[in-house]
Amino acid sequence: MDYLKETLPADLFDPVTLWSLASTVAILVVAYGLSLWALDSTISKARRFLFIWHAFDALIHFCLEGSFLYHCFFSWIPLSSVSNPHALAPTAYNFLGHTNRAYGPQAGGDAPMAQLWMIYGKADRRWAGADLAVISLELLTVFIAGPLAAYVSYGIAKKKESVNVLMVVIATMELYGGWITFCPEWLVMNYNLDLSTFMYKWVYLVFFNILWVFIPLYACYIGVSDMNDAYAVRAKVNATKKSK
Repeated sequence: MDYLKETLPADLFDPVTLWSLASTVAILVVAYGLSLWALDSTISKARRFLFIWHAFDALIHFCLEGSFLYHCFFSWIPLSSVSNPHALAPTAYNFLGHTNRAYGPQAGGDAPMAQLWMIYGKADRRWAGADLAVISLELLTVFIAGPLAAYVSYGIAKKKESVNVLMVVIATMELYGGWITFCPEWLVMNYNLDLSTFMYKWVYLVFFNILWVFIPLYACYIGVSDMNDAYAVRAKVNATKKSK
């Protein structure tokens, strides 16, 4: 018990933390429910899994990461109202043309989604403020990767083989995004990360981010395998035509 007290954050079981974790589970349940509604019983387990993943991925991008962008662009507080501005999460200098404001979830007050991101911001403080690299990635994620992921789920339901190409594109975006997110931190010795507790390190930073490494790799494997099979069939057809 002493070990748990030392390693788990003091606010682990507060309402905001529990709501934050429950929201992710709820999105997964919705994605699974969509699979039951949209897919027929003949679809393969791999395709069903990828449908659920891309539906979950799209909803995470739209609902959670979309709310992060909202607070980055529309929630702010004047620096003059803060007794110690250096204690705030970073806001890029001259962000949106202002040098006297702090943006991001930290300025969102009691708004539920701002509080959600402040919980994650305890593990990675860049998500509590307005970091340019993070915002740039999230703009691509919310407005490009999100709609593409939704279309992949639709395509799987409609049995469109063309979604294999999009799955590889999305997976590449996710993997590249993960690298750009964490590589800068590794180069500065995890300056913005809090690795002091089990929850912050292994749940928020490792578990929730590693999902967007291994599952995209699996999506790449399935997509490339199916495309290779299609190329093989085309090669056989072409060979048959030439032999006639």
